[in-house]
Amino acid sequence: MTDQTQRVAIVTGAARGIGAATAIRLAADGFAVAVVDLEEAAGKDTVEKITAAGGRALAVGADVSDAEQVTAAVARVAAELGAPTVLVNNAGVLRDNLLFKMSELDWDTVMNVHLKGAFLMSKAVQKHMVDAGYGRIVNLSSSSALGNRGQANYSAAKAGLQGFTKTLAKELGKFGVTANAVAPGFIATDMTAATAERVGLGFEDFKAMAASQIPVARVGVPDDIAHTVSFLVSEGAGFVSGQVVYVAGGPLD
Repeated sequence: MTDQTQRVAIVTGAARGIGAATAIRLAADGFAVAVVDLEEAAGKDTVEKITAAGGRALAVGADVSDAEQVTAAVARVAAELGAPTVLVNNAGVLRDNLLFKMSELDWDTVMNVHLKGAFLMSKAVQKHMVDAGYGRIVNLSSSSALGNRGQANYSAAKAGLQGFTKTLAKELGKFGVTANAVAPGFIATDMTAATAERVGLGFEDFKAMAASQIPVARVGVPDDIAHTVSFLVSEGAGFVSGQVVYVAGGPLD
């Protein structure tokens, strides 16, 4: 893509982990990338890696669960990078606990970031996609959507994103917009490290235990997800929509 035809992608939660890997991969694919995270400063490392490799990127601070901040963030991206036609809804948080210990705030926080955030970002960006007659939306779900002890809030949110994705695919398809979801299995990130700490295990032991249950005999890394997102937002994926792709190293029971 030349600068004149370069498409613009927004990746939320892109300061680290899966979001950062995805932003860097999309920049390598030729996209200009808006690195959105709660604090603008948090995204600067990802931006620097992209620009050092010759790409175009912009760090933007926004709480994706706040409608005014989302509107302002998307407007800034459109003004400084160009109209966004690719959106990766990756922003997420964990507030794990068993149901009887889970607070209402724990529930609301997870729902607001994952589900409301994806709704607000998609609503704001789809206007640019419809105008362009082209768009790609990828929502980050999880294998936890199938149910996971201690994650009633997270599992419900990630399952909700799958229904949200399929609905977007039906509503926006006629405008040249596809919507798909990627559902990672165990990916080695700061979030899974925090889970290991919560259950009282060292992270290496935690990863080894997980790998023993995965057919490919290893845990995933952020680049595994970034590669999958790269395909789904590509020109060649125009006939793939409304799908949930589990990237988990094997089938899930």
